[in-house]
Amino acid sequence: MKKLLVLLMFFTMTISANANEIATDLVKKANAQRHQEHRIERENAFEKRLGLTEEQKVKARKIRIDGHMKIKPVMDEIILKKQEAQMVKMSRVAVQLQEERLAQIDEKLKVLEAQANQIRKANMKEFESILTWKQKKILKEMKKEGRKKYHSEHPINKRFSQQNNSLKNLKPTETK
Repeated sequence: MKKLLVLLMFFTMTISANANEIATDLVKKANAQRHQEHRIERENAFEKRLGLTEEQKVKARKIRIDGHMKIKPVMDEIILKKQEAQMVKMSRVAVQLQEERLAQIDEKLKVLEAQANQIRKANMKEFESILTWKQKKILKEMKKEGRKKYHSEHPINKRFSQQNNSLKNLKPTETK
């Protein structure tokens, strides 16, 4: 009887663990689907606001895909370097060695971030080349709105920009 009870408990735990994994997978798939739908909605709203023609939409998608293919290896390397930095922080090596290794990783990250920004800028230039002057004007306004929204939603950056503005208002003192 006890063996049967133990077996029953074992199967119940196994089944519940599997059910939990299945539920987690379903939630992940549902979230990915919602994310995909939201991205498509934003993309369509962007294209509509700019008033892109079908030809421009096709070119824009090609530019976006090409840009993604160019930046993906750089972004993958950035992710690996950040993971490496995390591992160094969790390691039990001497603090000085940790700091040296983190400094090396930070330098490499700066180079990779610069590469990613160059790719983004080139991608944006290529995209802007397919726009009319009127569409470029609308895009410029959209970028301005996006920056304003970003700074309103990110208080650290807002605080930083306020500090910079207060520094700009300072007048130099005269020295004798």
